[in-house]
Amino acid sequence: MPALTASPSPPAAGHPALAGLTVLERGWLSSNNVLIHAAPGEDGAVLVDTGHVNHAEQTCALVAHALRGAPLARIVNTHLHSDHCGGNAALQAAHGAPIWVAPGMAEPVRAWDSERLTYRGTGQRIARYGAQAELPREGAFVAGGRRWEVLPAPGHDPDSVMLFDREGGVLISADALWEHGFGVVFPEVVGEPGFDDVAQVLEQIAGLPAQVVVPGHGRPFTDVAAALERARARLQGFRADPARHARHAAKVLIKYHLMEERSQPWAALLDWAEATPMLAGLWERHGRAGAASPREWAAQLVRELVASGALRLEDDVAHDAG
Repeated sequence: MPALTASPSPPAAGHPALAGLTVLERGWLSSNNVLIHAAPGEDGAVLVDTGHVNHAEQTCALVAHALRGAPLARIVNTHLHSDHCGGNAALQAAHGAPIWVAPGMAEPVRAWDSERLTYRGTGQRIARYGAQAELPREGAFVAGGRRWEVLPAPGHDPDSVMLFDREGGVLISADALWEHGFGVVFPEVVGEPGFDDVAQVLEQIAGLPAQVVVPGHGRPFTDVAAALERARARLQGFRADPARHARHAAKVLIKYHLMEERSQPWAALLDWAEATPMLAGLWERHGRAGAASPREWAAQLVRELVASGALRLEDDVAHDAG
C-alpha cells in the first residue's frame, strides 16, 4: 500500500474558502477526495469521490484520519468512472454511509450494468457497490454549512456533475476542468459527439464566481481564467484533429491499465488491448490507416508510451513508469 500521505497543494490549499474542507490530493489512478466536514447540527461529514479500488485501503485510512473520530454521513460521486468510485464499497463497509450517485445513475448501479457504467468498455477494475440515492438534478444539497449546487457537466462523461458553493466560491470540478486541461472526452471515444459539451461546460465555469477550483486530479487552484484558457486551447486542438484525441484517449486507457497492473507481459497486455471494446472502437474509427488490427495499433501506442517515458519495457514485460 502507498504511504499514508496526501500531497500538500499550495497556495490554494490554504485558501480561506476551503476552511472546513479537507482535500486529499491523490496521485494518478485515484481521483482526489474532498471531505466536507459537518457543520453544527449536521449528522456528519460528506465525502466527494472515493478513488480507485487499488487504493481503497489507503483511502479508508486517509478518510478516517481526516474525520478525527467524527461520523461519515454520506458518500457522493461526481461520476462513476473507476478512479472516482473505486473506494465506495470499502468506505461504505467501514462507515455505513449511504452512497449518492449522479442523477440518473442509481438504476444502472443497482442493476450493475457494466456497459452503461463503462467498466467493461474500458477494461477497468472496480469493486461492486450500491447506490442509495441520487444527487438532485440541477438542485442542491447542504453539507458543511454550505449549499452545494449540482451542476451538470457532460463532456468528459455524459452523466458527470460539478458541485458549486456559490457563497464561498468553491467549485468541485471533477474532470470537467483541471489546472492544465480536462479529462478524456469519452463520448467521442465511443463515436458520439462530446466536444461541444466540453465547450459549453467551460463557458458555464467561466460564468461562475469561483474563487478556488478543486479538480478531480491535481492541486486546487485559484487562477481559473488561465486554466480555462489552457482548456479551450486543448479543446480547439482536439476539435481540429479528432484523431489526435483518439490516440490520446487510447494511450490514457493503456497507461491507466498498466497503473492498475503495475506490470504485465507484452503478450498479455496486447491480449487485454485487443479485448477492450473502447480500444477496438478507436482503432476502427481512427487507427485503421496506420495499423492492420487493434493489436498492432496497441503495440504501436505502447512503444510510443515507452519512448515518452510513461511506460518501461524490459524482457518483454511492460511496466508502469510511475
